[in-house]
Amino acid sequence: MSHSTLPRAAQEAGAPPAATVAASPAPSSAPASAPASSSPPGARPAAPRTATPRIAVRSVWPASAVPLARGDVAVAGVPLTELADRFGTPTYVLDEDEVRHRCRTYLRAFPGADVYYAAKAFLCRALVHWVQEEGLGLDVCSAGELELAVTTGFPAERIVLHGNAKSPADLRTALRFGVGRIVIDSTSEIARLAAAVPAETRQKVLIRVVPGIAAGGHAKIRTGTDDQKFGLSIADGSAQHAITRVLSQPRLELVGLHCHLGSQITTVKPYLSAVRRLVGLLARIREQHGVTLPELDLGGGHGVAYRPGEPALDTVALGTRIRAELARGCAAAGLPVPRLAVEPGRAVVGPAGVVLYRVLAVKRTGAHTFVAVDGGMSDNPRPALYGVRYAPRLVGRASPAGPEPVTVVGRHCEAGDVLATDVQLPGDIRPGDLLAVPVAGAYHLSMASGYNLVGRPPVIAVADGRARVLVRRESLADVQGRDVGL
Repeated sequence: MSHSTLPRAAQEAGAPPAATVAASPAPSSAPASAPASSSPPGARPAAPRTATPRIAVRSVWPASAVPLARGDVAVAGVPLTELADRFGTPTYVLDEDEVRHRCRTYLRAFPGADVYYAAKAFLCRALVHWVQEEGLGLDVCSAGELELAVTTGFPAERIVLHGNAKSPADLRTALRFGVGRIVIDSTSEIARLAAAVPAETRQKVLIRVVPGIAAGGHAKIRTGTDDQKFGLSIADGSAQHAITRVLSQPRLELVGLHCHLGSQITTVKPYLSAVRRLVGLLARIREQHGVTLPELDLGGGHGVAYRPGEPALDTVALGTRIRAELARGCAAAGLPVPRLAVEPGRAVVGPAGVVLYRVLAVKRTGAHTFVAVDGGMSDNPRPALYGVRYAPRLVGRASPAGPEPVTVVGRHCEAGDVLATDVQLPGDIRPGDLLAVPVAGAYHLSMASGYNLVGRPPVIAVADGRARVLVRRESLADVQGRDVGL
C-alpha cells in the first residue's frame, strides 16, 4: 500500500502537535470502519472512530491518538491493546502520518532550505522511504547508516556524512557512494580525506565550527561550547586554521560552514546567536581568502516536549527568525545570503512514537512504589544517561483508583534502570497492566543494547487503521547466531 499522500487536514492547517488524553468529544472525519473491499487480504479493518473523544490539543501524544472505551487508546486508528496482544511487549509503535506531517512542517518553515533528517535519531528502510518521499535529505554518522540508506534507494547526493572520528571505512564508503557533503570535524581528517578522494574529482565538504554557545537540555548533549569532542573552535583559531588547510587541498571543495549547538534546545535565541557568529566568520573568510562560501548548515537539536506542560521548540518561529537574522547579518556584512540547511531528527520522529510495556511486578517499600516493566534501559537508556523524564499512561482498563506517585523501573540488573521517576499512575496498578509511554520515536531503538540478552523490541508502523512490522523483534536465535566462539 502506498502512503505517499496520507490525509491530515487538521495538521496541515497548522494545528500544534499535541498533553493529556482529553475527554472532550468531537466527531472524527474518518468513517466508522473501512469497507471490506478496501483492505488487502489479511489486513485489520480500521478501528471505529465516529463520535470518539479526541486527544486534547497540545498533547505529547501523536495527533492521531484518541481514547477508546475501557481506558484504551488508538493511534492512527489502531488500539494499543491490540498491538500489544498481537506483537507482544515491549514494542515501539510509530505513527507514519505523524512522521510525514513533521517532515512537511519543516519544509514549510524553511522554504528554499535543505532539510536533512538526522538518521541517528532512528533509521530503518521504511523511514528512509518516508523521508525521501517527503522531500528531505539525510544526515548520517557512519558507513552503516549510509549504506542502509543508499541500498534502500536514497540518492547519495542528498546525504551529509557527519562524525567527530570517522573511520577509514566511513570515508571510503562515503566516497564510493558519492555523498553530497562530508562535514570535516578535525584537522587530522583533512589530509586523510583529501588523500582518499579519487584523482580528477573533488569532494564537497563543510567545516564543523564551534561557536562557543551553551545550549541543550543536559551537559552531556551540549556540543556548541569549547572543550568538548565536536568541531573546531572559532575562539582558539582552530576553525580558521582548518579553513585555510581545506582551501589548499585541490581535491576538496569547501562549500560552507556547519554548526550543531546540542540537543533538546527549546528556544530560538541560541540559534540566532550562532547565525551572527557564523556570518562574522563567513565575512572573515571572504576578507582573508577572497572566497564567498555558499552554504550554512545550522544542524539540529530542536527540542520536543516529553511530558505535558514542557516547552518545545516552535519550528515555524525558528524558521522565520533564523532566516530573518541571516538576511540581516549578510546585508550588514555585504555578503550574499548562503543556502541554509537544518538537520532535525528527534523533532521529526520522536513525538510520532509510543512504546508499550507490560507491568511485571509492583513493589511497595517504605514511602516508594516501584512498578517494574518488561523493558528498561536496554530499550531506552536515555533516563539513565541524562535524566530524561517521561509520562507513562495506563491503557487497556479504566481504573477507579486515584493517582499515586510511583517510579517505573526496568527489568535489568542496574539500580539506575529507571524509566520514569515520581509519575502519577492509578493506585491499583498491578502486574499484567499495559503502560504506554509517548514520545518514544527517537533515540530508543537507535541506542538500544543487548544488555541481559533480552532482545531489542520491534518497530510497528501504524497508518490508516492498519499495522505492519518495520523492524522485527530481536530473538535469542539472532543473538546466538553472532556468538561463534565454540
